[in-house]
Amino acid sequence: MEKAKVYFTKEITPESIVKIYEAFGKKLSGNVAVKLHSGEKGNKNFIRPEMVKDIVNHVNGTVVECNTAYEGARNTTEKHKELLESHGWSKYFKVDLLDEENPDMTLTIPNGKIINKNYVGSHLKNYDSMLVLSHFKGHAMGGYGGALKQLSIGIASSKGKRYIHCVGNENGTFEDMFKVDQIKFLEAMADAASSVINYFKGNIVYINIMKNMSIDCDCDGNAEAPCLKDIGILASLDPVAIDKACIDLVKNSNDPGTDHFFERVDSRKGTHTIDAAASLGCGTKDYELISID
Repeated sequence: MEKAKVYFTKEITPESIVKIYEAFGKKLSGNVAVKLHSGEKGNKNFIRPEMVKDIVNHVNGTVVECNTAYEGARNTTEKHKELLESHGWSKYFKVDLLDEENPDMTLTIPNGKIINKNYVGSHLKNYDSMLVLSHFKGHAMGGYGGALKQLSIGIASSKGKRYIHCVGNENGTFEDMFKVDQIKFLEAMADAASSVINYFKGNIVYINIMKNMSIDCDCDGNAEAPCLKDIGILASLDPVAIDKACIDLVKNSNDPGTDHFFERVDSRKGTHTIDAAASLGCGTKDYELISID
């Protein structure tokens, strides 16, 4: 497999997100879903609507989200819609909770390592292409969060999130989500990501924003403050390459917070998700970083 192109800019502005998207010359067509993180109530690190307003409008996209599998401000459609309003998403954009209506849509995973299906919101069928707009940061269970987590846990329905976390146990409970084998969980995430990639048949663009990087996810209402200085924005057509590039940029940054960040990543074996996704054919770890500055 040839090297994947990953574009990079140090400039973190609404305009630079559009600029890096256009660097590919690939236009997302039809009804475009923009998958991002709405931010748990109380979280201070999530990427704000004002930062992504230009790119969402540029692709004429609909902001899509899914309900969570844990207690909080986003575990029911009613509460999630209230949060989308309070965080400003509904003010600027068309917003769609993909799993607002039952039953879920099931995507098959014929060659999955751990799971052979993925439950996603039924509204996914309404979209022809997707912009995966990820905030790169740490994560309490996955080690880190980027494009692959957004494709898997992010796009899975509430039921699907629990199913991935419980590594394919249909009857898994909330408590079971925290008792599974870590490697199996990471591989289940890679399986789920592959199903979304296959569903859109290449009609996906990935953008990772390396800003406000805490060891905790935007799903944490009491997330630790960022431990790394802002690095920039990356874009690729390859989710494996873009996540690997983000990991490498942090590793090579000489930032005083790097060790703290990698304590979280390594303790959860986080980069195994990248390895598993690569072995499933989701992309390649061999990339070329192209600066557009």
